[in-house]
Amino acid sequence: MDIWIVSAILLITIYFLVSEKISVDLTAIGIMVLLVVSNILTPEEAIGGFANPALITVGAMFVVSKGMMRTGGVEFIGRKIIQAARGNHKLALIIILLCVAAASAFINNTPVVILFIPVVMTMCCEFGLSPSKFLIPVSYASILAGTCTLIGTSTNIIISDLSASYGYQSLSMFELSILGVPLAAIGIVFLYFAAPKVLPALANPICQLQDNQHRLYLAEFRITAKSNLVGKNQGELFQDKYPSVNVIELVSKSHIYHPGRDRFKVAEGDILLVKGSLNDLVTILHNESVDLPSSEKDLVLGAQKDAPIVVELILSPHSGLRGHKLYQTALARDPDIHIIAVKRSNLHLAAKQIQDVQLQVGDVLLIWCHESKLETIRSEGEFIVIEDVYEELVHKRKAWWSIINFACMIGTATLGIADIMTCALTAAFLMIITGCLQMRDAYRALQGDVLLLIAGTIALGAGMQKTGASQLYAETFINLFSGLSPTLILGAVILATSVCTQILSNNATAVLLLPIAISTAQGIGVAAEPFVVGICFGASACFATPMGYQTNLMVYGPGGYRFMDYLKLGIPLNILVVLASTVLIPFIWPF
Repeated sequence: MDIWIVSAILLITIYFLVSEKISVDLTAIGIMVLLVVSNILTPEEAIGGFANPALITVGAMFVVSKGMMRTGGVEFIGRKIIQAARGNHKLALIIILLCVAAASAFINNTPVVILFIPVVMTMCCEFGLSPSKFLIPVSYASILAGTCTLIGTSTNIIISDLSASYGYQSLSMFELSILGVPLAAIGIVFLYFAAPKVLPALANPICQLQDNQHRLYLAEFRITAKSNLVGKNQGELFQDKYPSVNVIELVSKSHIYHPGRDRFKVAEGDILLVKGSLNDLVTILHNESVDLPSSEKDLVLGAQKDAPIVVELILSPHSGLRGHKLYQTALARDPDIHIIAVKRSNLHLAAKQIQDVQLQVGDVLLIWCHESKLETIRSEGEFIVIEDVYEELVHKRKAWWSIINFACMIGTATLGIADIMTCALTAAFLMIITGCLQMRDAYRALQGDVLLLIAGTIALGAGMQKTGASQLYAETFINLFSGLSPTLILGAVILATSVCTQILSNNATAVLLLPIAISTAQGIGVAAEPFVVGICFGASACFATPMGYQTNLMVYGPGGYRFMDYLKLGIPLNILVVLASTVLIPFIWPF
């Protein structure tokens, strides 16, 4: 009876994961509830997935990946790609695919693809190329590279820990590389030659919409005695290091100098009126020893409690501050709020100093303050708080910390000094404590729906194991292929995993099919390791549909694709991975 109950729960789970009639996290909670109320699992067993090392490791890796992205290392590479490509379509494609693959082998591939989408779109605008020729290959390259290391995708981590829980060896950091790297290399070569011929050449819809002035702010900087800018003339200030920043004027004592008309050298106490991008303005505050005229404090974005954040405020249409000068507002007089810059769309700011700007509806103020202060600003109703601008900040000054931290995590895990969960948790802690990431970013990076899904499907796997359902499924599967060699049965398992992962998430597919694969190996009397590895590669062979993996869906809209575009490139890649895995796994991991 219990087998029929757990089978019904399995079918209900698959139905809701495929139809998405309810969210995946709610589905995961429902799994645990049904397993408990049906007495399949005890409450402690049902929530055991939350203590599973795989879930903890995946959560920590989300934080580590976010820290790497926030410090700008991958973005720097992306910008260098645009320079290196020089408008050459084929050169641009191979550079992008290699960079995406290199990053995705060690960083969660979702943020890597998120980062490279705007890089590709910008490059295509600059050189008149079609983004539809690039974006599906970017997604596929990230998926292929995810199979190269233990931390390349969360699926590998989950399978490794579940394998250990079933009494088999966990995977080492580079164990999958023996097969993963050649497969990724062959896949990238295939994409390089096939993608330009198979994928459509569609116009880039954002080129006409781009407005280079849209994200430029007007800011004031006071030059301190320690500033790196002291003694520089107007032509040496920002051009090389901060290309977006233009000097509007310099106020020195009672004199106002204009760069296009006057010659001047910067001295201590001067006020610079500049226009530039969010990242460049904040980086100047950090690196060039300049102050905000209205602030006596340095801008510090660390990991401390109630850490300061940078946000945008938009003057509300109902605000009573319309027509008031900025210095007359309570915002400007508040010692805990520091105004960095002002932006007004499509209009020139006539005021000579930021504090003299006469506010209008739609004006944007760039400020930094403690997070707790935002509630006060919201309650006053004068400004609309746009918190997401903080997500655009890149903490470049912390780049080396994040790189060293990441390298140490890889090194300690590879050498076996500590297990991957300990290494990942330590790296996540260091990302925060060194200021590469704030706690609010760490919480946002956790992807709670993914973690809940992992916990729920682990509980379902435990229920299948406890009731003997996985053993029954394995025996039925073996009977279908009775008389065939272990290699062909392995190929059937990999193929079934690949088919399932086109409609389910690869994490859910791996958790549900791994116990069946292990039971199958035990049933035919061979080692389970080839089947464990086969699930790793089968679960990542998710190229044939846009629903197969989240990065496939991410590029669907920006690339202007149709369903058939995925089939044309995805089915050959799926066949490649399934066939190559079936043939090569028994040689590397013998039965």
